[in-house]
Amino acid sequence: MAVETSAPVFQNYIAGKWVPAAGGKTFQRENPADWREIVGVAQDSGVEEVARAVEAAAVALPAWRALSAVARGEYLRRAADALERRAEDVARTMTREMGKTIGEARAETLRGVTILRYYAGEGMREIGAVVPSVDPRQLLFTTRVPLGVVAVVTPWNFPVAIPCWKIAPALVYGNTVVFKPASYTPVTAAKVVEAFIEAGLPEGVLNFVTGRGGVVGQALAEHPLVNGITFTGSNEVGKQVAAAALARGAKYQLEMGGKNPVIVCEDADMAQAVELTVSGAMRTTGQRCTATSRAIVLRPVLKEFTERVVARVRELKVGPGLDESVYLGPQVSRSQRETVLGYIEKGKQEGARLLVGGGVPTGELYDHGYYVEPTVFDHVTPEMTIAQEEIFGPVLAIMAADSLEQAIAIANGVKYGLSASIFTHDINKILTFIQSIEAGMVRINGETAGVEPQAPFGGMKASSSHSREQGRAALEFFTSVKTVTVARAG
Repeated sequence: MAVETSAPVFQNYIAGKWVPAAGGKTFQRENPADWREIVGVAQDSGVEEVARAVEAAAVALPAWRALSAVARGEYLRRAADALERRAEDVARTMTREMGKTIGEARAETLRGVTILRYYAGEGMREIGAVVPSVDPRQLLFTTRVPLGVVAVVTPWNFPVAIPCWKIAPALVYGNTVVFKPASYTPVTAAKVVEAFIEAGLPEGVLNFVTGRGGVVGQALAEHPLVNGITFTGSNEVGKQVAAAALARGAKYQLEMGGKNPVIVCEDADMAQAVELTVSGAMRTTGQRCTATSRAIVLRPVLKEFTERVVARVRELKVGPGLDESVYLGPQVSRSQRETVLGYIEKGKQEGARLLVGGGVPTGELYDHGYYVEPTVFDHVTPEMTIAQEEIFGPVLAIMAADSLEQAIAIANGVKYGLSASIFTHDINKILTFIQSIEAGMVRINGETAGVEPQAPFGGMKASSSHSREQGRAALEFFTSVKTVTVARAG
């Protein structure tokens, strides 16, 4: 891979202007496929930049809120067009910055376009209801009003889709936004912001601040003018965000981890179950909160399923994401790779059997990247660490079950409850699974990852704050209900 000797500098966007951080502090973002390449330089911001961005959003709020929702939606439609024009550049930047394969990066970018267009249309949908009154002479109805200034804090694994599905509803419902992206993907995030700027958003409506989560994210959660904060990331940081918001009565929304299972029944379409389990586990190098982490297999098909999964995983090509033929790229960083390798070692120590992978690929192609081999264990029992904790890497644990009831019990026996899938033709098993599984996203004969933009997204238990994102569900977080009674004069 050719190594760049210089890299573009990206600034914060506050009150309609690109501005540097105080003191000129910056940080570099390297390519995880080849750490010698610097993809871009971003601002290492502090509380001063946060305060300026929040104040700009507060100043812009009255005029933005006063616009009709239809007019606000028109800005999103123009932003969608701008992002679509930039799609290839954004996708390639995403791949270089966080390692996702170019095919996945293109699909995610176009998903961002779809999300923006969906919420552009939301400006023309109903936001209230007429309620019967005990007094026939008066009108009783509900409407919704924006929260105010909203902080949007997003992760690195979906640096286009997740910002779009938070920023777009926040804006169309009349809020102004301060956007803090993950420190691993500031360049991709800046390119998303450029699409909103091209759409002509008034100054201060969308502000963009990069920097460390412990500084910028915490300052946003604690700022008295921030009325709501929507966060996607780790459980540990999510709890800190919630505590800071709760302490001052701000509204918060958390989407966090997952330990997602698939259950494979005796009557499953085996080819489908194998392919979608592998895809769910290995795409995006396993760096998805909805990734398939556990395959719980009924014993009559355990041997066949395991052999076919191992054979399929051996076929997967690992390498730089810009290579169109690569199935999974690198981990996002050195520390993330070390975390995944630590879990693999823990699995071996606790008695799981390593079937394939488990190490770092060797050769010149991999010498300067953060690669991990796609890995499969079997003989995994429910109490093992790799069966309980989120790994966020290309690691699949195969577990045996003697019945559907036992399989569901194993699936539910973790602190998370984000996504779950079952492979079967039996409608009775399907209905039992739907009723009994503790997950916010339930898939039948599908992989655990993925959701459509018009459908609610979110988890149960430790996976979320029990709210939902995307679709019309976004209305619940980004607005407050106002109940109105209109009585006749006199």
